Amino acid sequence: MTIGIYFGSQTGKTEMVCAKIKSELGDSVTDPKDVSELGGDPSQFSEMDGLICAIPTWNTGEEENRSGTAWDELLEKIGELDLKGKPVAICGLGDAAGYADNFVDAMEELHRYFEKAGAKMVGYVSTDGYTFTGSKSIIDGKFCGLPVDEDSESEHTDERVTKWCSQLKSEMGL
Repeated sequence: MTIGIYFGSQTGKTEMVCAKIKSELGDSVTDPKDVSELGGDPSQFSEMDGLICAIPTWNTGEEENRSGTAWDELLEKIGELDLKGKPVAICGLGDAAGYADNFVDAMEELHRYFEKAGAKMVGYVSTDGYTFTGSKSIIDGKFCGLPVDEDSESEHTDERVTKWCSQLKSEMGL
């Protein structure tokens, strides 16, 4: 089983979180890859047995292109892929103190396009323990992936990643 880890990043924080995920999951996942290296073509996602995708939120309050990374150019193409039944987990980075009304909003946008492609979305996380006022990434009362706040709550990152990876082992059959 090949689970690919993909990220978009402006500051390197999303890449760092992906390295932690890789460390937790070991050989059951690929080395993290920056989506800017895909040349605008997400077709290799179809070759994977599952995906873990990490996205930051930069364009807060927007309805589209919320990440400010190469993910924004891939969204429509992702929605056109056939990922029927493939497990996909999303991790989103955001700043709950500085952008409390739009915390990890880009995570929902990525989630929506993978769901459109038929992916089996996994890795939902309770909102308990997070301090924020609003997020587009809450679906049925839970975050649609793992929120990470390296700006205001970095002391919780390791614990949150470890717990989420344990959840993914079960949900993705790793």
